[in-house]
Amino acid sequence: MAVSKVVKQTRWYRKIHRWIASILFVFFVIISITGLLLGWKKNSNGYLLADSQKGTTTDISQWLSFDSLHTIAVKTLHDSIPEIISDKLDRIDARPEKGMVKFVFKENYLGIQLDASTGKLLHIEKRRSDFIENIHDGSYIDKITGLNGAFKLSYTTIMGGALLMLTITGFWLWYNPKRIRKKKLNTIP
Repeated sequence: MAVSKVVKQTRWYRKIHRWIASILFVFFVIISITGLLLGWKKNSNGYLLADSQKGTTTDISQWLSFDSLHTIAVKTLHDSIPEIISDKLDRIDARPEKGMVKFVFKENYLGIQLDASTGKLLHIEKRRSDFIENIHDGSYIDKITGLNGAFKLSYTTIMGGALLMLTITGFWLWYNPKRIRKKKLNTIP
């Protein structure tokens, strides 16, 4: 390939690279910061993600039923934080090796850890990592607008595609100058 053609190609890659980076700059900053926080969540001394507490027994046969534990978790939620309107459950996270069951609520980024055999409250947590994850993947916009995943799907598709394009164009912006120098050195008499 002629030097002029490689130079022209490099200019085209630079334009694409600059255009994508300029338009999506704010989103890349958000994704990078939230990604860093998510990577560190288990090493945040319980601030981003609470440590899993230990119950009294790991013997599942001695555990209360999930229905009973759920009733205790909801009552604990309302007793501890009376202004909570919704006790809609997002998920139940059972930790047999810790003898603990965690109830995660949808609306308020709250979690309640209960001793699985006694139902005793082990910990009430503000699940900051869930909030950060929802910002990171675009779910938060879906949540506040009621779009049912449409924004998240579009957002992740655009950002993933943009990151792929930045990687490809970035490679050529790095590699093409080397090719140009090599071609120029080979053409010097």
